[in-house]
Amino acid sequence: MKDGPDIARIGTLIGDPARANILNALMSGKALTATELATEAGITGQTASSHLKKLMEGGLLTQAKQGRHRYFTLAGPEVGTMLETVMGLAAQKGHLRTRTGPRDPAMRSARVCYDHLAGDMAVRIFDSLQARRFLAVSNDKGSLGLTDEGEGFIASLGIDVAPLNASRRPLCRACLDWSERRNHLAGSLGAAFLRHFQDQGWISRHENSRVITISPAGRTNLNKLFPPPEL
Repeated sequence: MKDGPDIARIGTLIGDPARANILNALMSGKALTATELATEAGITGQTASSHLKKLMEGGLLTQAKQGRHRYFTLAGPEVGTMLETVMGLAAQKGHLRTRTGPRDPAMRSARVCYDHLAGDMAVRIFDSLQARRFLAVSNDKGSLGLTDEGEGFIASLGIDVAPLNASRRPLCRACLDWSERRNHLAGSLGAAFLRHFQDQGWISRHENSRVITISPAGRTNLNKLFPPPEL
């Protein structure tokens, strides 16, 4: 293709295994140092610096300096969205890497996906919202939106929808969950859910990990608020 977006460059940037590991580590939404990212990617610090430079030049990462350290993050939610889509497609097509260990069941149960909740509980929340017609396809392009009943439900949780609607991001977006092979909720509402659940003390994040722990009280409340669809 002579004209149009250069998808080959993006594909090359994310296609390198070390860079893929760096990007995956930053899907936690946290800023990490070059040393931390080198450890995540299993490479030397010098090699990591070269990869980080390429990712920044490609517009996928940004950095901030604090003292002697440089912290790296994804360049924005659109980068997270792109990575989520690629990860979901890879899982759907059976391109999975097997990493055994105690974190595997926890990662599948609940984890952070850039700035929203993913895993079994997140899929359950999406299914529950859709079954109760709180979510609906809003136009012929298949984008998701909140119904009037859905807005009322969100307001009852204490979440203000107005600033979410004013955001440049979509309010609701279906994100294919790589572990469940079904959709969970992304977009500004998905991010608001994650913050709200944390503020309520229902969930907590593991340090230096994407794993989310759901407290007993949190599981009770989430099961009550988001009952599974009736079969």
